[in-house]
Amino acid sequence: MSTATLDPQLKAFLDAGTVIPAHPLALNQDRKLDEARQRGLTRYYIASGAGGVAVGVHSTQFEIRDPEVNLYETVLQLAAEEIAAANLNRPFLKVAGLVGPTEQAVKEARIALKHGYHLGLLSMGGLQGWTEKEILDRVRAVADVIPVFGFYLQPSVGGRIFSYEFWHAFAEIPNVQAIKVASFNRYQTLDVVRAVCFSSRRDEIALYTGNDDNIVADLLTTYRFTVDGKPVEKEFVGGLLGHWAVWTKKAVALLEEVKASKNNGNGCFDRMLSLNIEVTDSNAAFFDPSHNFHGCIPGIHEVLRRQGLLEGRWCLNPNEELSAGQMEEIDRVYAAYPHLHDDEFVKEFLAQDKKTKLSGTVSV
Repeated sequence: MSTATLDPQLKAFLDAGTVIPAHPLALNQDRKLDEARQRGLTRYYIASGAGGVAVGVHSTQFEIRDPEVNLYETVLQLAAEEIAAANLNRPFLKVAGLVGPTEQAVKEARIALKHGYHLGLLSMGGLQGWTEKEILDRVRAVADVIPVFGFYLQPSVGGRIFSYEFWHAFAEIPNVQAIKVASFNRYQTLDVVRAVCFSSRRDEIALYTGNDDNIVADLLTTYRFTVDGKPVEKEFVGGLLGHWAVWTKKAVALLEEVKASKNNGNGCFDRMLSLNIEVTDSNAAFFDPSHNFHGCIPGIHEVLRRQGLLEGRWCLNPNEELSAGQMEEIDRVYAAYPHLHDDEFVKEFLAQDKKTKLSGTVSV
């Protein structure tokens, strides 16, 4: 199989920055796939104005790959079908989550290509025993198949810390098109940005925030370094986030507001920094950092359940539930930040979606 490349129009769109929600998994009370709601979620993200979706990622639940579940290709296919059916007249990025040892990651990359996915979000999770050289060889093998969206995953959810030298070598790999930084750590975020700036491919790699604890500030910041005596700047142009799987319409508006603020010389800087704290506070309720992120997926599901996009919070792993006090925290941020949620939009979307798709299984 020859190496897949990213269409120039999509590459320009990726580089300009967009909202890419991490797609959840819709289940019924028997913890089986709810296909109608799974498709409905994809339509919601399209209608919200998102610039793409990431499917088969952490928010889609890693258990989809278990042989007894076997839903990885199914969820990729369902999202691809809904995107095709939307017949969009604008760019829309299809990103597939890729995990595991080299053989598995390459196999998943080929499945993603089969369903028309443009990029593979390559997780570094579960490789604690590998050397950095071995992991870089894995990245090269995957990049020989599909354009790579790199992923710095925080250790608390299965990732590991990498050196500056690792990220510099990573950035030099042809067909690496973007990197999502989700280290939840300023020092490690800085390592990635500096490594990209000092690489020969600095202008070919888009940076996306996955730092749910610092979304707005990431998007506002311009990094500057002196490279070979010349100033080099880099910024996070968009986000690929589980947080943006909820309240997505407002996330799209948020990114546009950030871009407008930067184009206006950060004229609304004080307001944007306050907004950063509000978004972080909301994320803390959804993602449950006080319990080491145990309730992050049920937290996303709870918001979608309240809005009528999901029937319940069920996960493939029955032990994944909201942590003690998490429901009350979600209640609190809902009340505190009504300007951040898109409940009215979702209500209108579901009513229209029910008419156009005859999706009678979707309750408003």
